[in-house]
Amino acid sequence: MGVYLNPGNEGFREAVSSEIYVDKTGLIAQTNKYINTLQKYICVSRPRRFGKSIALQMLAAYYSCSCDSAELFQGRRIEGDETFRKHLNKYDVIYLNMQQFLIRAKKQDVTDYLEQVVLDEIREVYGEYFSPQETILAAALEKIYIKTKKKFIFLVDEWDCVMRERQESEALQKQYLDFLRNLLKDQTYVALAYMTGILPVKKYGMHSALNMFTEYSMTDQKALEEYTGFTEEEVMALCERFDMDFARAGSWYDGYLFTRFRHIYNPRSVVEAMLCHRFSSYWTMTETYDALKVYIDMDFDGLRSDIVQMLGGGRVQINTRSFQNDMRNFRTKDDVLTLLVHLGYLAYDSEASEVFVPNKEIIGEFENAMSVGGWTEVMRVLKESEKLLADTLAGDGDSVAQALDRAHAEVASVLTYNDENSLACAIGLAYYSARRDYRLVREFPAGKGFADIVFLPLPHTGKPALVVELKYDRSVSSAIQQIKDRRYTQVFEGYTGELLLVGITYNKENPNKPHSCIIEKMACQGM
Repeated sequence: MGVYLNPGNEGFREAVSSEIYVDKTGLIAQTNKYINTLQKYICVSRPRRFGKSIALQMLAAYYSCSCDSAELFQGRRIEGDETFRKHLNKYDVIYLNMQQFLIRAKKQDVTDYLEQVVLDEIREVYGEYFSPQETILAAALEKIYIKTKKKFIFLVDEWDCVMRERQESEALQKQYLDFLRNLLKDQTYVALAYMTGILPVKKYGMHSALNMFTEYSMTDQKALEEYTGFTEEEVMALCERFDMDFARAGSWYDGYLFTRFRHIYNPRSVVEAMLCHRFSSYWTMTETYDALKVYIDMDFDGLRSDIVQMLGGGRVQINTRSFQNDMRNFRTKDDVLTLLVHLGYLAYDSEASEVFVPNKEIIGEFENAMSVGGWTEVMRVLKESEKLLADTLAGDGDSVAQALDRAHAEVASVLTYNDENSLACAIGLAYYSARRDYRLVREFPAGKGFADIVFLPLPHTGKPALVVELKYDRSVSSAIQQIKDRRYTQVFEGYTGELLLVGITYNKENPNKPHSCIIEKMACQGM
């Protein structure tokens, strides 16, 4: 058992021995399908703290021939799979944490350092099969395979750290990509190569060194969707076990979605919330908000407007195909937004080709990034949102209209009203603080249509529910009447508590008082 060759199962043993371990061993059934096939090259990219390293430790424990891991997988999902025994502890595993190599290499070339230390370990086991003077890892593995027919499984963690932390050095990046290509591509000694990182691998200018890999990224996780984070069922079970409110867990950490699994939760934050028995920002505390600020402050036409629109609860159309999969070369605002998807700051709906801010935790991170400069007008709107909500709950329509007039004047330079959709984004931004006690849903199916915005109170807040109807260049009374005529309140069937009907209009012909608001209260008795 070594550090790089067959690291054993201690890392996975710690994971399953922890107070919280969510069974993701079903991933092994997927990787087993690809061993010794053309699909054996797998690159899984996810945001930081989304369980990438734990997945690698699990794969190392399962495949490595240096240990017996049967008891660690007893009762786990993979145990019932027909391939479980076939591959259990049957392979030599080479485990490479690129972040460690980058740190330890210091002034030495990172790939030279890697080959030196990994070869030293391999030489202890297989030194009889290659020359003592051999300095090239791929050449040594070729000779081992020729003489023993042994194949290796490669597990590569933080594969993209060179691209992220040496952004200015294209020469180093290309050298590193060439090293990986020579080590892995078309090599008969590779049974499986599983790499993880934050960025996908496909495009780095013209240097497509790793085009043999199938990418599983935040824009398309394919068959690995349920292993990207925690599923709704997994979080529900944890909330029941730790006596935590499931609805609040969703508002804080849900929001990432894929084709089949429409509710994926941030795993790091869910675990911390359960252990601390308190909902708060945990994932975002692992990195400074300066990283986000750099990207949202970029001067691409329309980027600021898109950010404001998403903070108001809206979605933005995006083309992810032009992104070059690095953190330096941006040509359009879509490239910046796509990077934010891979970093976890935005969620992506592949069916609609839209991005949005996924949850309360990430909204807070945007607020932190904007608070340090450059977003003064937006920050003023956010700070005044507390009073706006209080005026709404008090039924003070005139004060609400005046507050919306001020909010519109603040953000007019980045978010221009031109229809009810843009009005809805501005309203969502103005009611920013409501997210503490409410879940805001745009275009909510209700009655005979879709309510523009519904404010659903989180459990145990004691707040009334709100149905908001917006009209552009129409009378405010028509907004309230539409709520009643289309029976939007039917969505609250079974709800007992106060319900506010809020009609808001914008009249572009009245620059002195463009907004109007009427608020009606009604009691719900399980209607």
